Amino acid sequence: MTGGLVLREHRRSLPASGQAPSAATGLMILVALIVILLAAGVLAWFVSRWSATAARWVSLVAVSVDFALSLALWAGYGSAMSLAPGGAWLDQVNRVWVPQLGIHFHLALDGLSLLLITLTFFLGIISVLASWREIQEGVGFFHFNLMWILAGITGVFLAVDLFLFYFAWELMLVPMYFLIAIWGHERRVYAAVKFFIFTQLSGLLMLISILALYFIHHRQTGVYTFEYDSLLGTHMAPHTALLIMLGFFVAFAVKLPMFPFHPWLPDAHTEAPTAGSIILAGLLLKTGAYGLLRFVLPLFPGAAHRFAPVAMALAVIGIIYGALLAFGQTDLKRLVAYTSVSHLGFVLLGIFVGNSWALDGALMGMIAHGISTGALFMIVGQVQERTHTREMDRLSGLWATIPRLSGSAMFFALGSMGLPGLGDFVGEFLVLIGTYEAHLIGLTIIAVLGVLASTFYALRFVQKAFHGPNVNNWSVNDLRPREVVQLIPMVAILIWLGVYPQPVFNKFNEVLSKIQPTALQQSLHETLSSIAMPPSGGVGCCASTSTPAPPPKKAPPAIRVAGQVEAAKLIYGPAPEYPVAARKARIQGTVRLEAVVAKNGTMQNLRVLGGPPLLIRPALEVVKTWRYQQTLLNGVPVKVVTEIDVNFTLAR
Repeated sequence: MTGGLVLREHRRSLPASGQAPSAATGLMILVALIVILLAAGVLAWFVSRWSATAARWVSLVAVSVDFALSLALWAGYGSAMSLAPGGAWLDQVNRVWVPQLGIHFHLALDGLSLLLITLTFFLGIISVLASWREIQEGVGFFHFNLMWILAGITGVFLAVDLFLFYFAWELMLVPMYFLIAIWGHERRVYAAVKFFIFTQLSGLLMLISILALYFIHHRQTGVYTFEYDSLLGTHMAPHTALLIMLGFFVAFAVKLPMFPFHPWLPDAHTEAPTAGSIILAGLLLKTGAYGLLRFVLPLFPGAAHRFAPVAMALAVIGIIYGALLAFGQTDLKRLVAYTSVSHLGFVLLGIFVGNSWALDGALMGMIAHGISTGALFMIVGQVQERTHTREMDRLSGLWATIPRLSGSAMFFALGSMGLPGLGDFVGEFLVLIGTYEAHLIGLTIIAVLGVLASTFYALRFVQKAFHGPNVNNWSVNDLRPREVVQLIPMVAILIWLGVYPQPVFNKFNEVLSKIQPTALQQSLHETLSSIAMPPSGGVGCCASTSTPAPPPKKAPPAIRVAGQVEAAKLIYGPAPEYPVAARKARIQGTVRLEAVVAKNGTMQNLRVLGGPPLLIRPALEVVKTWRYQQTLLNGVPVKVVTEIDVNFTLAR
């Protein structure tokens, strides 16, 4: 079997208390999540002709219904999260859209997308409430654009047909342009045009890459398709894979945003209305990180591994660069905007470090950043509404007159600087641990300096705007009940993520096996295909050879497994967990065993990595030996695993 050796297929049967929603129910819900928002946008625009308040309530009810549906999915799949129905997705709807071109209307849900659509609808509620008093003109059209942005973001997180994904990707851009250009501040048109040019041009690069992948897959299989599952494992020459991957990467890096593709961000955040800033920071930026996790790593594992040093270097530059520029700002919105460049540098670093620690940290960083930075933008909007300024030099002494609002600002500023016990700390700490475990000591040190720099801009934010004497004699209202309702759940979520993040990681664990670039790598596959494997029975380490082994293809390495294993798969990969150590040891490939073990009705994901130092989950005890033979890969001596022995026992 190409790409893996399945020992025994295992399908989990759910206990009666943890029944997942039926396929028909899931189908209805996935479509409804998008249709409700689209319909609400049109309805809000229509009813605003008679009542602006009615338009606001239409949007609030629609997003609240979607949020309730996402919570129902969360609860319904709470015990089914580790193994999706059909072995791939928790739920999906797949209908042929344009059969001649192989285009499907294919929405699918797994743990990653469930986490992000839940965040989408929660921040959607916050955005509607934040705009309740701020937006007084064109209320209906404002809510039309807001709902359609949320619908596009939801489509991005659910679409697994690449054509449908690109359609949703573009759908969320145009309404955001109008949101900034019409309801923004002084330089709103400039900021909106800049945002649109950056995102549209990078989106066109992604479209070119999608079409290239589409035609390459057709040339190999004779089938035209944009289906994500079908395109996985498409074999390409290394340079071709790298070029196509870069088209996807640039589009996602612009949206993230990654240094040096970030110049649109400060202007867009500064000029956008409060609701637009919350959506931008909390959701649109997350679509970039999601694209890297969902598409770049799984579709182009070999190219992503080769490009990882560049991406990680740009990530740590962004961490320091964003923190320093944030410290130098006097406008509260621009300060918070530049913190996004720094914080999402940690997300980018975690994604390309690629081990379990770092990927868990990247996910937590995405969610916590959406909450903390979204709250900071909301607080800045509340301050601007009361004082009509965002300049810190003019805001000194606000604590004396609005202590509850000032205290809220300090709480989320502490979260942004990575205070232990809050969600941002968990994300950044796990990324740093993962980077260190990957033997990337230099990058770890630089990233730690970024954490230290965040302390300076966070404390400056609080000190300059809220502390000190009230020299301007501010006398404004403190938090209103509606604003308290907005802030309390955001505080609670950030504390929950910092104190007990495990439920989030549980939702993400099964997705890790699909995201981590450990599928049959193109470069290693080519090497294995050209190596004559030793006879059955195994050999030890062979002497280095001066020329590659003969070309006839042989069977993949043998594997022997003992223990309580229900399903297992042998996978080849270029050691993404330890890229530097692997390069130093001149090891380009490892063998990894992934097993899904059923014990007393509980699913556990167990992973064994062959090669450089192991990352072993606490639930697993491992005894292993491995054998390899040396050959040449692109003129470099490498070790290729030929046989591995693994013994499993579940820890008691």
